[in-house]
Amino acid sequence: MQNKGLIKLFAILFGLVSLYQLSFTFFATKVENDAKAYAENNVVDNDARQKAALETKYLDSVANKDVLDLGVTKYSYNDVRDKEMNLGLDLKGGINAILQVSVKEVLRSLSNDSKNEAFNKALENADERQKSSNATYLDLFFEEFEKVAGDTKLSDPSIFGTKALSDKISFNEDNFSVRETLQEEINSSIGTAFEVLRSRIDKFGVTSPNIQRIGNSGRIQIELPGAKDIERVTKLITSKAELQFWEVYTNAEVQGFFFSANAKVAELLKDDTVTEQVKDSTQKDDIDDLLGETPDSTKVQKNLFTYLFPVVAQSQQQVSSLVAQAKVTDTARVNSLLKKKEIRDLLPSELRYVKFLWDYKTNKSDDGTEIIGLYAIKSNRNDKANIEGDVILDAAQVFDQLNKPEVSMTMNSSGTKQWAKMTTDNQGKFVAVVLDDYVYTAPSVNTPITGGRTSISGGSMTIEEAEDIATVLKAGKLPAAARIIQIEVVGPSLGQEAIDASFLSFGLAIFLVLIWMILYYGKAGLFADVALLVNILFIFGILASFNAVLTLPGIAGIILTIGMSVDANVIIFERIKEGLFGKKGLKQSVEEGFSVKGALSAIIDANITTLLTGIILYVFGSGPIKGFALTLMIGIATSLFTAVFITRLLIDGAINKGTNLTFNTSISKGWFQNINVEFLKKRKIAYIISGAIILAGIASIFSIGLKQGVDFKGGRSYVVRFDESMSATEVAGTLKDAFGTAPEVKTYGSDNQLKITTVYRIEEEGQEVDEEVQNTLFTGLKPYLGNTTYENFKPGFEKQGAGVMSYMKVEPTIADDIKTDALYAVFGSLLVVFLYILLRFRKISYSIGAVVAVFHDVLIVLGVFSITYSFMPFDMEIGQSFIAAILTVVGYSLNDTVVIFDRIREFVGDYKNRPLGENVDKAVSSTLGRTINTSLTTLLVMLAIFLFGGDSIKGFMFALIVGVIVGTYSSLFVATPIMYDASKKEEKNK
Repeated sequence: MQNKGLIKLFAILFGLVSLYQLSFTFFATKVENDAKAYAENNVVDNDARQKAALETKYLDSVANKDVLDLGVTKYSYNDVRDKEMNLGLDLKGGINAILQVSVKEVLRSLSNDSKNEAFNKALENADERQKSSNATYLDLFFEEFEKVAGDTKLSDPSIFGTKALSDKISFNEDNFSVRETLQEEINSSIGTAFEVLRSRIDKFGVTSPNIQRIGNSGRIQIELPGAKDIERVTKLITSKAELQFWEVYTNAEVQGFFFSANAKVAELLKDDTVTEQVKDSTQKDDIDDLLGETPDSTKVQKNLFTYLFPVVAQSQQQVSSLVAQAKVTDTARVNSLLKKKEIRDLLPSELRYVKFLWDYKTNKSDDGTEIIGLYAIKSNRNDKANIEGDVILDAAQVFDQLNKPEVSMTMNSSGTKQWAKMTTDNQGKFVAVVLDDYVYTAPSVNTPITGGRTSISGGSMTIEEAEDIATVLKAGKLPAAARIIQIEVVGPSLGQEAIDASFLSFGLAIFLVLIWMILYYGKAGLFADVALLVNILFIFGILASFNAVLTLPGIAGIILTIGMSVDANVIIFERIKEGLFGKKGLKQSVEEGFSVKGALSAIIDANITTLLTGIILYVFGSGPIKGFALTLMIGIATSLFTAVFITRLLIDGAINKGTNLTFNTSISKGWFQNINVEFLKKRKIAYIISGAIILAGIASIFSIGLKQGVDFKGGRSYVVRFDESMSATEVAGTLKDAFGTAPEVKTYGSDNQLKITTVYRIEEEGQEVDEEVQNTLFTGLKPYLGNTTYENFKPGFEKQGAGVMSYMKVEPTIADDIKTDALYAVFGSLLVVFLYILLRFRKISYSIGAVVAVFHDVLIVLGVFSITYSFMPFDMEIGQSFIAAILTVVGYSLNDTVVIFDRIREFVGDYKNRPLGENVDKAVSSTLGRTINTSLTTLLVMLAIFLFGGDSIKGFMFALIVGVIVGTYSSLFVATPIMYDASKKEEKNK
């Protein structure tokens, strides 16, 4: 081998750079472990929220302290944290969300909330079509507008031909031109939303936040690994930051309306009565008087006061801006009742434009129930506040005179005048500060405020809440509402368990492979092991250098490349053994083994086909598929270099020292030699077996179906841990009462952990709906949760007892998009591989054989999942991770098939006088040792991870194990016979 010195220098330098990059991860982890230890030692009652705060406090205190001294330079914790390897949500915990900026809201805003009938009908139809379409909302709107508009144009003054858009849209301009202008305006709004969200995220303080736009779809992806306070994060990223200052009605002013509404609601709900256990008379309060209840009643007629508890003003001292209270779980019902036309008609003229808004924060009653306050805002015909957030120049978290946190705001000159007038006009009355339709404070105005400064405060406002409010006000208002259409939350406890299980199993798998290579190839196997370890170092070093994110599917990509790295060495060693068996010298055999005519051609072909698959996956894939593709591509490059060059350096060095390498041991000597199996004679039996298995699988898919994951069908999925073993059937029955229909409940890993999947209210939008569904889940599970509070039940923070360990929500619209992208990725990779093999082997029969074998493997894996998912003791959902598993199988199967095809092509070229069938059989027989050896080593890795890895990866690994077994079989008994039959037919047609 030429240029040995250069290769050795490159390998050493690359290894040192990789170690250097990984050292940042080591030192950052050491500091973070110290922070955890500090929190453990100082936390009171093991409170998870306090523990997280103590960790943050410790890390903030050492943020700028040197933790790594290299002599020539020093690095602080902040420096090493920025350079450490990033772990994905499934390993570290945190939140990954996709937000949809409301294009509909942008269009409404641009049209100045047009009342044009065609415009609103087009919006309504676009809303409906978007549920089952992958087209953009704007495209759907235009299509629907064309159907209903008649002669009306988009440039009509009642739609977009407004004064505000007069410099961009001319009167009577054609729809196509208006469309281009609107697209520009929407892109600008999405860009503004992206910048606003990025500004908020940058101030949040998590490690390596990631925010990116997804094409021109109006979607923005936000990933915050390590985030623990999930509720705080979701509020921060969905808050529109629409600040308003309103006058308010007092409880005394709306009291009469509530009584009238109560009677009307009772009439509307007269057929809806409930039987209740009446409380003791000692608990009787003012609401009992209002409801007219008696202690011995058992039948209660539902009315407004069943859900809403007015704050009664019986004297001047009891006059308040708070007009009523309700249970958090009843807020949706109260909103619905108060919006009914029959109820709104009861409003007196002075209350005609009242709108009811809830407090931003809940309180707990004596029995632990979450209670929230209601305010009556003095709105107007246009629902326009007296003062809005655009007058705010600056906002900051400060402390008031009692050392309680609040948000101090400074107004511009216009705002100062408006605020002075408003506080003067309402002296002795109440005004409300409203942010995103939630009332943050509604104090009494004692004296006019003329200095242009005001504050948002609340009796129970925390420092974090005050900081977040200041952040969203400073970052600016979103141009349109951004709602979460897909979210994945992994708690830190589950993330840490995944890390421990994954790396333990990964280490065990590598150890088994290293031992096997030594047992099979002796000293040469030891050289291959060194190359394999260098390969792993290079992969992780590159991932750390580029700040790539390591996920569980990413680890699967590394597993595949490790298998390919071992495979490359196995191919080379088997070719060297053939030379030695043919009485060639050691040097000549090694030279031939590493040559293009030897093993290198097959290795390059196999790696290129897999690389092409990886590129297609990276382009078309999303989420886990992208992570898998990235590690796969990196691994292919490093495994090719280490298997070919590092192993060659070590073997040449041993030969030069006079070492006699035999490439076998006393155990493996003679294995797979002089084999001559007539594979083609058995092809009809193989076709029958494969056909029967595939037909059984297809029958199962059409009858039983496949268990689609939430990311493919939409819905909400919760992994809930309990303090004791649980019956999935019993819990499903209990939750049926809460959700209306029974959710899908299955044991997830251990017996005290359940995965609960439901489509309950998934069509409804809004953060409050997500909160209500979660609250409903908690209420339904309450009998099994012991003393767990709702606060501890919610996802996020470390869990010591029962609670939600992870959570996923995917709206049906984006679920369709995810499924479509996954299918594009699979079929795109197959097409590219088909074309490459056709180009490389110059015969369509080879391409047909390879692609048919891949389809064969995929269909069998799908069939196995359909047949077994109902009784397997682990999760077997078909989702993005499963697609990554399928593509791993595709990559492995193609790799195996291409190696065999390369050997067939060699035999056909060398033995032209032999019949094609004989050449095929002898070529396949000669690769049998390599095929079985590679499959066994790969299965060792996968079985170790399957048995000892985390619960979340078991279904994924099961798919890989089935795929490797089927892929090995198909390379021998499907791809090769199909190629042979296609070749014979090709010759016959000539």
